[in-house]
Amino acid sequence: MSKILFVTPPYNVWGVQTIGNWPPLQIAYLAGSARKAGHEAKIFDAMNKKLGYDEIRAAIEDFQPDFVMSLDYIPVTGAISTASVPAALKALGVAKEINPDIVTLIGGPHPTFMFEEMLKAEDNTVDIIIKGEGEETLTEILDTLPGGSLDDIKGIAFSRDGEIVSNLGRPHIQDLDTLEVAWDLLDWEDYHYNIEPYGRMASVLTSRGCMMGCSFCSQRLFWRGDWRARPAESAVAEMRYLVDTYAVEFITLIDAYPTHDLERWEKMLDLLIEKPISARLLIETRVEDIIRDKDILHKYADAGIIHIYMGAETSTDEMLSSLNKGTTVDQNKLAIDLARSHGIMVEASFMIGFPNETWDTIKKTTAEAIRLNPDIAVFPVITPMPFTPLWDEYHDRIRVWDYSKYNLVDPIIEPYDMSMEDITIALGRCYMVFYANKMSEILALPEGFKRSYMLSAMKQMMKDYGEHFDFLGIGMAKMSEVAGAAGLKMPKMPGRPESKKA
Repeated sequence: MSKILFVTPPYNVWGVQTIGNWPPLQIAYLAGSARKAGHEAKIFDAMNKKLGYDEIRAAIEDFQPDFVMSLDYIPVTGAISTASVPAALKALGVAKEINPDIVTLIGGPHPTFMFEEMLKAEDNTVDIIIKGEGEETLTEILDTLPGGSLDDIKGIAFSRDGEIVSNLGRPHIQDLDTLEVAWDLLDWEDYHYNIEPYGRMASVLTSRGCMMGCSFCSQRLFWRGDWRARPAESAVAEMRYLVDTYAVEFITLIDAYPTHDLERWEKMLDLLIEKPISARLLIETRVEDIIRDKDILHKYADAGIIHIYMGAETSTDEMLSSLNKGTTVDQNKLAIDLARSHGIMVEASFMIGFPNETWDTIKKTTAEAIRLNPDIAVFPVITPMPFTPLWDEYHDRIRVWDYSKYNLVDPIIEPYDMSMEDITIALGRCYMVFYANKMSEILALPEGFKRSYMLSAMKQMMKDYGEHFDFLGIGMAKMSEVAGAAGLKMPKMPGRPESKKA
């Protein structure tokens, strides 16, 4: 029996991690598999505990593991996990400082595709990189080492005598219900949703994979265009277990594409309606599926879904086509209106910072967000992950090579007609313009769940806004006025000279 410590990297970024702390479900799956194979596992979630490398060092010294593993991991989404890689590698470096004989491992999308770059780095701290789906690969590693050979283990890469060895890929696990999740290894006090009515937060994975071809996303590449799903019955049973055992009050389905199989998806909704759970549900799905499900959207609401995230992405059909989204702006509008008509909160993303970005296109994107009128709008900065088609397409405009900045907030690309500082200013203005316009609508809502939820979401987003955008944005005066009427306090922001291109 070996001892393995799983460590989440101490990385935090404004935006994705603002509204809640999600448990590291991917690591809990790996820990469950290690333990099922007879090994001793422990999880140290430095990310959600807001702890650093000193605490990681203490955890390693206390547990004395044979293996330490981390992931390129950010809660909820794998699309921007690259940003956490430097922190994960530093955490593994701490393990090597304590005991060079500790075997260090890392997995996730970025290591899967960038294993050569990682293993060839002068300061490399990784012994083994797990490529692709990790549970079966990890247990084979634990069963083989120490003493055995890595040569026949599928799905890994490592360095031997200065040469990179990349073994054949491993077939995907077909029956996802054979996997166990080490729920009991999580410190449940750490996981909470920060939006009223607040409460303990869990993540559930009902499927793995994505077959869509969005050029900016890692999901299709990582899962090799595959999509596998758990039966509706077991997925819902897991939700009930979390509610009954850990008093979970919010559950996020972190599937890349949970609604792909309509028959299975509707069965899940029906099961949740027939025997409701007390937790509220949040999901991400595609615009097309909301339109497809227009006649059963009442089931979404009846099943407890309160929040849907959709990728609207841009303001024109031409840009949507260039990103290979397969949707149109009119479809975006229809899907948002349909979901909102059933009382479901809709969050939509609108990317900025493209190579051809101008102040005029920024204004058009903000205007499109206002036209589509989701309840919540987010404005991620376009980020070409180094293993996606976007990386090759935008490579000549990339100016930032520090992966920790690949977080959808820091500009990575320099547009032809804007500076990177302009993009940061534009990002703040997108938020200010949209929410200055939105606040009046929120205040006009009748007292009840949606009004309190939206005001709470606004307050949470404002809370750290000034720390990340230290300039005055358009709409600040209006937003301060209406926020004050709602009893919310706008952050104090020191002024900064206007950009000459604004």
